Amino acid sequence: MRHTISRRSILSAGASILVAAATSVDILFSAEKEEVPAMLDHILLGCSDLDRGIEFVEKHTGVRAALGGVHPGRGTRNALLSLGEKHYLEIIALDPGQSGVPDHYGLQKLIEPRLVGWAAHPGDLDSFASRLRAADIAFDGPNPGSRKRPDGGLLQWKTLNLKDDLGGFLPFFIEWSAGTIHPSVDSPAGCKIVRFTYVGPDYDGVDRLFDLMGLDVFAEVGEKSQIRASINGPDGRIFEVTS
Repeated sequence: MRHTISRRSILSAGASILVAAATSVDILFSAEKEEVPAMLDHILLGCSDLDRGIEFVEKHTGVRAALGGVHPGRGTRNALLSLGEKHYLEIIALDPGQSGVPDHYGLQKLIEPRLVGWAAHPGDLDSFASRLRAADIAFDGPNPGSRKRPDGGLLQWKTLNLKDDLGGFLPFFIEWSAGTIHPSVDSPAGCKIVRFTYVGPDYDGVDRLFDLMGLDVFAEVGEKSQIRASINGPDGRIFEVTS
């Protein structure tokens, strides 16, 4: 985990950089890029209704997410939005066409869309599973998954889920199958994730887990434990979402 200082301190220090460096704009954009974990694959924005979730994101970013598909047996469906290279936003809601399936994320009870989880791509999941076993971290998987795209194509992947993800603060892990087009490539573009942070009153235990799993997540002290993401829209608006 990487610890951060306040943005005010960063901006204050940046004033000296602006005077000293002719390439200050590039430096500032690099600093923003460093605030996104290298292994972050996608973030999940949960909502009680998918159409309203799509409208909510479009209202705050100016970009309309495209329907992705349904997750058979999991009771959900989604819409996708690219957040830059190898990152994307998954808007997820219950699928009216599936009944009797547990509402894992508590989507039906959500009044407003919020982050309900995130995924990381550590590379080969079998090797990563060995790493978790060595660290005595309990998990399920890797398990295969797939869904049909609106164009009839098939997305395939494997996932590994921690037995205890601390209520979504820790990610699940994904490995995309060879030949599968990553959703960040062909989902509606224009947005970019510029910051992803864990906030909590006492993050020592979470810090240790992030380090054990090789996750370079930024952390800040806060009264309430949550994950936060900042998304830059094509018109310069910053869309802030939290869990």
